[in-house]
Amino acid sequence: MNFLRGVMGGPSAGPQPSGAETIQKLCDRVASSTLLDDRRDAVRALKSLSKKYRLEVGIQAMEHLIHVLQTDRSDSEIIGYALDTLYNVISNDLEEEEQEENLPKQVDDLGSQFTEIFIKQQENVTLLLSLVEEFDFHVRWPGVKLLTSLLKQQGPQVQQIILVSPMGVSRLMDLLADSREVIRNDGVLLLQQLTKSNAAIQKIVAFENAFERLLDIITEEGNSDGGIVVEDCLLLLQNLLKNNNSNQNFFKEGSYIQRMKPWFEVGDDNCGWSAQKVTNLHLMLQLVRVLVSPTNPPGATSSCQKAMFHCGLLEQLCTILMATGVPADILTETINTVSEVIRGCQMNQDYFASVNAPSNPPRPAIVVLLMSMVNERQPFVLRCAVLYCFQCFLYKNQKGQGEIVSTLLPSTIDATGNSVSAGQLLCGGLFSTDSLSNWCAAVALAHALQENATLKEQLLRVQLATSIGNPPVSLLQQCTNILSQGDKIDRRGSKVQTRVGLLMLLCTWLSNCSIAVTHFLHNPANIPFLTGQIAENLGEEEQLVQGLCALLLGISIYYNDNSLENYRKEKLKQLIEKRIGRENFIEKLGFISKHELYSRAAQKPQPSFSSPDHMMFDHEFTKLVKELEGVISKAIYKSSEEDKKEEEVKKTLEQHDNIVTHYKKVIREQDQELEELKQRVNTLTSQNEQLQATVTQQVSQIQQHKDQYNLLKVQLGKDNQHHNSHSDTFQMNGIQTEEVSKLKEELEEWKNKHELLQGQLREKDSVIEKLKSSQLEMGTMEQSSQTSKSGGLEHNNELQKELEMLRSQIKLQSAEISKLQIENQKLQVMNATADPVLGGSGATAANNPELEGRLEQEIKELKSEVKALSEEKESLKQHLDSSSSTVAILQDEKSKLQQEVAESKKEQDDLLVLLADQDQKLSALKVKLKDLGVPIEDEDDTESGDQGDEDEDGDEEEQD
Repeated sequence: MNFLRGVMGGPSAGPQPSGAETIQKLCDRVASSTLLDDRRDAVRALKSLSKKYRLEVGIQAMEHLIHVLQTDRSDSEIIGYALDTLYNVISNDLEEEEQEENLPKQVDDLGSQFTEIFIKQQENVTLLLSLVEEFDFHVRWPGVKLLTSLLKQQGPQVQQIILVSPMGVSRLMDLLADSREVIRNDGVLLLQQLTKSNAAIQKIVAFENAFERLLDIITEEGNSDGGIVVEDCLLLLQNLLKNNNSNQNFFKEGSYIQRMKPWFEVGDDNCGWSAQKVTNLHLMLQLVRVLVSPTNPPGATSSCQKAMFHCGLLEQLCTILMATGVPADILTETINTVSEVIRGCQMNQDYFASVNAPSNPPRPAIVVLLMSMVNERQPFVLRCAVLYCFQCFLYKNQKGQGEIVSTLLPSTIDATGNSVSAGQLLCGGLFSTDSLSNWCAAVALAHALQENATLKEQLLRVQLATSIGNPPVSLLQQCTNILSQGDKIDRRGSKVQTRVGLLMLLCTWLSNCSIAVTHFLHNPANIPFLTGQIAENLGEEEQLVQGLCALLLGISIYYNDNSLENYRKEKLKQLIEKRIGRENFIEKLGFISKHELYSRAAQKPQPSFSSPDHMMFDHEFTKLVKELEGVISKAIYKSSEEDKKEEEVKKTLEQHDNIVTHYKKVIREQDQELEELKQRVNTLTSQNEQLQATVTQQVSQIQQHKDQYNLLKVQLGKDNQHHNSHSDTFQMNGIQTEEVSKLKEELEEWKNKHELLQGQLREKDSVIEKLKSSQLEMGTMEQSSQTSKSGGLEHNNELQKELEMLRSQIKLQSAEISKLQIENQKLQVMNATADPVLGGSGATAANNPELEGRLEQEIKELKSEVKALSEEKESLKQHLDSSSSTVAILQDEKSKLQQEVAESKKEQDDLLVLLADQDQKLSALKVKLKDLGVPIEDEDDTESGDQGDEDEDGDEEEQD
């Protein structure tokens, strides 16, 4: 212990050892000491020296410290000291006191070198992961810090080791659920380092419910009003979502976008924002932009945009946009965020167009933003953000483009001048003396014309009043006038910027619009100006203008419809050949795509420039240049013959298209006529079917009437003949014939039912016979049973009585059956007499009163017999039911008797067994008594004595 006191700075005798010697002795102590306390004190001493003597401790003690981690897991204190020591050695996070000292620069590389040594054995990282699982604060917290430091120094290597380690990432995810905030917060920092640039780990962390836990932490900490913990959680969320389509989709499908809305609920009092709140809100806005970034797949971006609209997030962002007192950088980032939320989404763009600023009178948000864009006193980044917002609002939004251009047309301009429109603001910015406003307004107007030929033609109608007394000029003419004036106008800002902006607007306007090209060529000063600019040898700044002039001239040639004789394609090419030279023209045209600022603008849609001077190119314009550069170069080198052939081909194609269009129109008309004819055919067919059905119905009715007429005629004739002829057999009229046929059918039914009843009676007779035989057997069994079973005999007598009753009932039923058979025979005789009458020659007896009376009487008798048969049927059914119930009762009684007989047999067997046992016991007792010399009577004597006693008892009973 004296040694340790010397190491720790206590008084000791003799010269003080150097730091390296002390560390060596401590390492020996750690390696060789058998007592845990000594090793713990040595590791504690190494920890205290590790910051000052980082290199020495790292070189000499690392191996011993790793050994301590492996062998002394049971002691949390020594494990904590060892982890802290390793953290001090590996980490480059120097204390402020150490930074003030003049340490060598090699110290920055020490952490990376020591990390490489530590992770050389992958088991060390696995060991560290297992230690992080320990709940003990003194082990878990230093383990988390050490693992974070390892990831900072050698991120990809450590990530790979953790990725292949079983449940490696899942173990670290448990840190977010730790109740101790220090460990939880450092766990967030650890996961930040773990998820950097590793999509596989990002997916695992996301599917380990990271989004839910992180959003819960942000909510617990107070959303944007929270501290640095919220900032760390937001940075981790960015790591998980940025450029990771799978996680973005999982975030959207998990309805986590809806949970972002409370982040942006800013109160009315927006003064005094803390720096942390600004940072948090900035990161929250960036997180929204990650989900709707233009670089994401279009489908994923669109679904996120729709989700943000439906949950009210876009509305909340627009509220911040129009609020007062919001810091400038937050306002700028909010504008950029709203821009990407509405970009290319018609539903969101329509909503944004309806947003009004809280002013009196209310103004559209677009107008308010454009006022900021053309105001040179506003910050540069804010103006860039407004331009980006305007571009995103018009992106793939023809409706919005039409609304903006309509504010410039003469019929829609507000004559009172009370309100400022978007078109007026753009024109004001286009012709102001601020070059940045010129450029922004020109680019914004170009986006209003992007891929919309109709609006390009409509914009040619716009007339501008330049000064009092002068006639108005067109917007196209005014743009070319300002372009030709060049440096003559005193402007603030870059001299080139205004001309570049106007040239980009003109190139966008004239491309793919022959009418606009014709208007442009109609001004005789335009072509000489362009050729003059291209032919001059100017400095580097002017080369960009020359390239754009060459592009504009090329567009004028390529989209020229040769409607102006003096500016036909061939003449313009000859002009280029004489004044400029084809090679020189192509070289000047190539200046655009070779420019550094062109390459920057082509990378992403958002205009982000370090300074206003670098604001030259627009992203959408770079696409137009890429599309036109090649075709213009080919068009310049084409000869007049090739142009003629091309024109002929174009005309032929146009004629062909016209013919195809004509035939398509004819086919369309014929299709319509065919559909109409088909409908008419269907209606006529249905009408025809209805008429045919009506005709057949009427024909059948006519036939019926004819038949009835003939029948009546015949009947009248035969009735007249009946008075003279008595030999005709009788015939019933129509109604009587029907009644007789019905009675015959009923007789047949009764016959069938009678046969069924007879069959059922036969079945019952057989059942009764079986019951009789079984009853006789039961009677014999009862007679052979013991005399003590007198109750069973009485029961048997009752059953016999019931059987006698059943027999009498059966006799009655048989008598009834015989009666029914006799009646059935009578009915058969009647049927036999009635059949030949019904099937006779058809003579009538309608007028004979005696025959009618007999028929009526017989019909009444038949009806009464049918009624009697039905009643007998019902009685037979009742008898059958009662007999079936009697049979069931008999069967139950039989089963009960069988059960009683079986029980009696069992009791007899038991009594026999008991008697046999008693006999055996008596014989054994007699043997014992004989052995003892006791006289025993013989069994015969005993039995005779018993018999005598019984006789005496019997005599006494008789006397009594």
